[in-house]
Amino acid sequence: MERLLSYFDALIIGTLQGLTEFLPISSSGHLVIVQFLLNINVSGNLIEVAAHIGTLFSVLIVYRSEIIHIISTLRSKKTQKYFAILLLATLPSILFVLYFKSFILAIFESQKHVALALVFTGLFLFLTFLSNKIHSPLDAKKAILIGIAQALAIIPGVSRSGMTITTALILGIPKKDAAQFSFLLAIPAILGATIITFLDLDPVIKESMTPQLITIVLISFLSGYLALRLLIRLLERGKLYYFGFYCIIMGVISFSML
Repeated sequence: MERLLSYFDALIIGTLQGLTEFLPISSSGHLVIVQFLLNINVSGNLIEVAAHIGTLFSVLIVYRSEIIHIISTLRSKKTQKYFAILLLATLPSILFVLYFKSFILAIFESQKHVALALVFTGLFLFLTFLSNKIHSPLDAKKAILIGIAQALAIIPGVSRSGMTITTALILGIPKKDAAQFSFLLAIPAILGATIITFLDLDPVIKESMTPQLITIVLISFLSGYLALRLLIRLLERGKLYYFGFYCIIMGVISFSML
């Protein structure tokens, strides 16, 4: 029997979101599966947006120096070019949401599709073996390809960080730059998703679920900060593909439980 979200559920979901948002194992996929296991009767995308707000603050804190630098040097041509590339890479996600919104919302309620998407994520992570050893700078063409990878990650079960970082590495972008671009790119994506979902919510749901959702925001921020620091270290060691095994195993297990 389904039940409403409790504070204990919020604690579990917030911790899970923070740990899985930045590790390339799809936070949205894990949230859908956990909601299914806990029998929580709350809109999947509502919970994900609350959790994403917390992890958004994690990105802002970890990359605060880079963000401040971009803002303070916005008049320079180099910074303007980087900012323009960020905006360009955001466009595919906007178009994907506008044209496939109903399709995305349907997948949020389907554990079967999430399980298959997790397997896809795992297989995609193995493509890091194809990462270009000859480094080259980020440009508009590469930004669009990374943006398309992020757009696909809107589907629950497909890892945003896994898709964007792996794509960047294949294109020859250095590991540190790939991670930075990936997580700075997450800022407008998360903000946009939050605004769109919040405007679509029923006013009664907004009011009744607020305390639990705030708990998710706080917990996901704390665990997200730690997970982001951990991922940066693992990426430097070139061990991103390790998470491919995890995603495939989780996807198979989830599918078998349906």
